[in-house]
Amino acid sequence: MDSSTDAAQETYNPWSIVNLVFRHLADEGLHPVLGETGDPGGPAAALLAAFGIAPSADGNRKVTRRVSDELARLRDAYEAEHHVPPVSG
Repeated sequence: MDSSTDAAQETYNPWSIVNLVFRHLADEGLHPVLGETGDPGGPAAALLAAFGIAPSADGNRKVTRRVSDELARLRDAYEAEHHVPPVSG
């Protein structure tokens, strides 16, 4: 797979899927237990792969990018307000 295809591929953290499913089951009055039948991360990753989404511990790239952009914006605003000189490389 070339880097342009890889960069466009959707990713998501399998543990987010585990959390979503567990919360849904609990909301339905069920009592899921983590670990009695093994690590649910593997099946969650397989579910994502079946949907054409690459399992990634880094999570959703769009969310990661949005968080990085927001942190950069906040850093710039803070530095402008507090007159912080730029860091020289």
